Amino acid sequence: MLKIGFCGIGVMGSPMAGHLVGAGHEVFIYNRTRQRSATWLESHVGTICETPADLASQCDVIMMCVGNDDDVRQVVTSPTGILAGLRPSTLVVDHTTTSAELAREMAQLIENAGGIFIDAPVSGGQAGAVNGVLTVMCGARTDEDFARFAVIAEAYSSRCMRMGDVGTGQLTKMVNQICITGLVQALAEGVSFAQKAGLDAHQVIDVISKGAAASWQMENRGHTMVDQKFDFGFAVEWMVKDVNYCIAEAARIGADLPVTKLVQTYFEDLLARGDTRLDTSSLVKRLTT
Repeated sequence: MLKIGFCGIGVMGSPMAGHLVGAGHEVFIYNRTRQRSATWLESHVGTICETPADLASQCDVIMMCVGNDDDVRQVVTSPTGILAGLRPSTLVVDHTTTSAELAREMAQLIENAGGIFIDAPVSGGQAGAVNGVLTVMCGARTDEDFARFAVIAEAYSSRCMRMGDVGTGQLTKMVNQICITGLVQALAEGVSFAQKAGLDAHQVIDVISKGAAASWQMENRGHTMVDQKFDFGFAVEWMVKDVNYCIAEAARIGADLPVTKLVQTYFEDLLARGDTRLDTSSLVKRLTT
C-alpha cells in the first residue's frame, strides 16, 4: 500500500480520499479550510498536514481536487506548495477540472522537479464520488505512468482511461461538459413544455426515459426537475467555470459551439439570480418560475 496525499477535501475530494483509506492506503490530507480536514478525520483514519509541502514530503503519490486553474497553481507553486516538498519520482495527479493549458504548465513544473504529472478530471458528480464509481479521463506522458495511477484509481472509479498525452484528460472533460450543457437545457425545455401542456410531467419522464430520448440526465434529474429540487451536487457556478474553459479552448482550435455558448448565457442568468449553488438542472427554473 502507498502513502497518498490528497489536497482538497471538498464535496468530491472528501469521499475520494475516504475510498483510498478503505483500499488500505495511508492517507495524508490538506485543505485550506482546516475544519473540513477535521470533519473528515472524524470518520476516517489519516493525517492532517499543515501545508501542501508538508504533505508532499511524506507521500509517494499526491492528488489534487480543488477549484480552478488559480487554485491548482497556488497549491503547487506557493512557497509552501507541493513543489517545495516534492520527492523524486512522486506521482502528482490533478482531479480538478482545469484548462488544458494549465495541465501542460503543471506537468512541466513537476517534471522539472523530478516528479510525474497526470491530469485526471472526473465525471459522475458527488454521488459518483460517494459511491466510488467515477469516470476518470487521463492525460499522461506514457502508458507506464498511467498504469501506475490506474491501479490506485480503482478505489473510487468504475472507468479510468488514458486519452493521450498531458492535457488530453482536460480536453475530454470539456467534451463531457459540452454534451451535458445541451442535454440539461433540452431536458429543462421538455419538462417545462410538458407542464404547460397540462401533462403529468412525472408520467412523461417515466415513458420517454425508456425510448430514444433517454439519457443519464433524464434518468437522474428529470423527476427532480419536475419537483423543483436542485441540491444534487454539481453547482451552476462550477459549470460556468468549466464551460468558460470549453469556450476558450474552442476559440483556440477553431471549433464552433453555438448551443454551448447560448446555454452558458442561461447559466449566467441563474448566477445573476443568486442561484450559484444549485445544481445544473436548475436551468428549468428559468422556464417554470
